[in-house]
Amino acid sequence: MKYLVYILKRLVALIPVLLGISFIVFFLIRLIPGDPAATLLGSHATPDAVRELRAQLGLNEPLWSQYLTFLGHLLKGDLGYSYVYDSPVGGLIGTSLPVTIWLLVSGTVFTVLIADNIIRAVPIAGLGLPAFWLGIMLILIFGLKLGLFPVAGFGDTLGAHLHGMVLPGITIALTLAPILIRSLRASMIDVLSSDYIVTAHAKGISTSRVVLGHALRNAAVSSVTVLGVNIAYLTGSTLVVERVFSLPGIGQQMINSILGRDFPTVQGITLVFAIMVVVVNLLTDVAHAALDPRVKLA
Repeated sequence: MKYLVYILKRLVALIPVLLGISFIVFFLIRLIPGDPAATLLGSHATPDAVRELRAQLGLNEPLWSQYLTFLGHLLKGDLGYSYVYDSPVGGLIGTSLPVTIWLLVSGTVFTVLIADNIIRAVPIAGLGLPAFWLGIMLILIFGLKLGLFPVAGFGDTLGAHLHGMVLPGITIALTLAPILIRSLRASMIDVLSSDYIVTAHAKGISTSRVVLGHALRNAAVSSVTVLGVNIAYLTGSTLVVERVFSLPGIGQQMINSILGRDFPTVQGITLVFAIMVVVVNLLTDVAHAALDPRVKLA
């Protein structure tokens, strides 16, 4: 019950955060040089046509009036209408969001797998390397040279999704696993020198039981927090990996929308990213409390 109450409190606290983010994004996106109407019209952008389209899009209204209109629609669950895609923003995000979630889940799974202490060379090699370079190298080696995995796209079936997410997931994992391993190793060194571990060894308990039954759980507490924080960070950075592997996720959609000065879509995607970050942090806090009974949820 205490976990449910804690989650509800955090969700309520999310409301002013989202309002603040919507305010900042709304005005910052309008500082980008370029007129959405002129961008949409392209070679047909005559002064009269631009003025007419700006009026249709409501861009001639004062900024404060545009924000209040956006906020009013947002409170009704309406994220607006995309200039570029000529479609409701909510529908666009609903179509592309599962791809980004698949990417984050696959990256997390591969991170945990790679973070096994048996595998040392791979995570150390990945430390400090940019995601776009790792992605390109994986495409060249495992996609083009060996032909083991697809190099672009998401596929249409579950099997195709799983197959297509191997290289993007590993790309994320190679950038995240070194951080997790360093945290886990440091925690394990600290825990293994604790008095209760020494006492457990003195009682004749086997090393494997001491490590797996006592040390690993306590050492994993800080590592779970590190993993959660970095996953939250990567949530906003998936656009790089999506770009490299041509994945139709919201990161790729964000880039296209920025280039097209598609204000409503950029605002909607930014809010979704903010919600994802808060949700990941919330789940991290709950997992931390579940692993460490000394932590109290308030």
